[in-house]
Amino acid sequence: MALNLKSLLFVSLFIALVAAPIAEATVPIRLIQIQGSVFCNLNGTMLVNGIASPPFSNALVQLRCGPANLLVSFAITNREGMFSNITLFPSNLSLTSLLSTCNLLVNTPLSRCNSTLPSVGRLRSPIQFIGNVTLGLNNILNVTIVGPVGFTLSA
Repeated sequence: MALNLKSLLFVSLFIALVAAPIAEATVPIRLIQIQGSVFCNLNGTMLVNGIASPPFSNALVQLRCGPANLLVSFAITNREGMFSNITLFPSNLSLTSLLSTCNLLVNTPLSRCNSTLPSVGRLRSPIQFIGNVTLGLNNILNVTIVGPVGFTLSA
């Protein structure tokens, strides 16, 4: 009887030790990743009249939200005009709020990448939901990906 009680105690302790990390791992870490590309033209797109536009490298891309247009985060485009390092931990900002009240603003003048383009005005784009990605085996990371709808020149 003592052997069975010891075995039962050992098995119970083993299950508790194994189950604790599994239970902890199922609580996902949530974050929002904003990524996209910017090209050197009046609408920030890859093609203009069927002609490829050069990438807008080293451009400051800002995430601005709300009626006061507050700066939330920013990134610098790489030499291919891509940015992907705007990451948010949405503790007080829902995805719905982000999509409805926030915009991406390229705060670097277009004349910086092409002297024939205006130095006044900035490229602006609302953002859209792209998808969700879940990463990891032990620690689950849920990443929501959002990106620009399309840039347009604004005052």
